[in-house]
Parts: sequence; structure tokens; C-alpha cells
Amino acid sequence: MADDSLLPEDIVALARRVVEENAAAGRTVALAESCTGGLVAAALTEIAGSSAVLDRSFVTYSNEAKMAELDVSTDIIEAFGAVSIACVWAMAKGALAASEADVAVAISGIAGPGGGTEEKPVGTVVFAKAERDAEGDPMAERKQFGDTSRSEVRRQATLCALELLLP
Repeated sequence: MADDSLLPEDIVALARRVVEENAAAGRTVALAESCTGGLVAAALTEIAGSSAVLDRSFVTYSNEAKMAELDVSTDIIEAFGAVSIACVWAMAKGALAASEADVAVAISGIAGPGGGTEEKPVGTVVFAKAERDAEGDPMAERKQFGDTSRSEVRRQATLCALELLLP
């Protein structure tokens, strides 16, 4: 743990970089978190000066919340599931639309220990990054962190999301 933080040192150090580099770039961010449950926003708000960078964060854990708060369509959830590139694309675009941020990152995954399938095993996490006024689709990726502990999947997902927030 960082000396003066609730969170591990590697997360705090990366969050500090995100806040400093986005502040220097004059860029604000929004988050749409599912499996991380607000950890990315918590990491950013550990850093003094984060109010200049973090516009808002949506913790949309249930499918209903993703649809109501971020305008993810029922069709996407039914066809691809909440842990899909299509869903996080929609979450990132929804977070941008519902905020004043310049960039939004969305995260959805299966932290375990249950809930995995052969197609989407425990440790599967998908990410998307959408930038305001950018051409084309948001950037998205699927990562497999392995069938490790729930907290380790969430820690790795938080680090990955913070990396995506760097300018």
C-alpha cells in the first residue's frame, strides 16, 4: 500500500501520472465501470488535483444500469452480453454523451470466482476508450487476466483502464 493511500502503490503511481498528464493536456475524463466497481475513479480521486481531470464516473454494475445510465441497447446485451466489445463501446460512447469529458474509458468483465463460461472464462475483461469528436469507432480490447483471485482481476483491470486514460 502507498503510505498515505487506501490503494496499492502501483495503482496510485499510475493514477498520479493520469491526473498530471491529462491536466497538462487540458483534458478531462469520464469512466464507465462495471467489474471494477469504481476502483478507477477511486484511484484518480486519491490524487490531489484530480478535480481538474475527472469529470464523472458511472458505476453500472447491472445490465439495467448500463441501459439506463449509458444508453446501452437491449439488443447489444442480448446478442453479445455485458462482457463484450460491443457493450464497452456503447458504454464508452454513453459516458461521453452523458458527460462533458474529452475521453471516456469503459470496463466490463468477469472477476470471478463464478460467472465464467468456456467462451468468456473468469478473468476476461473488455475495455473501450472513446474520444470526443474522434473519427470512427472507439478503441477496444479484450484481455484475459486468468482464473486468479477476484481482487487480482480487478487490480489488473484498474491498471489497464488507467493506462488507457493516459494522453
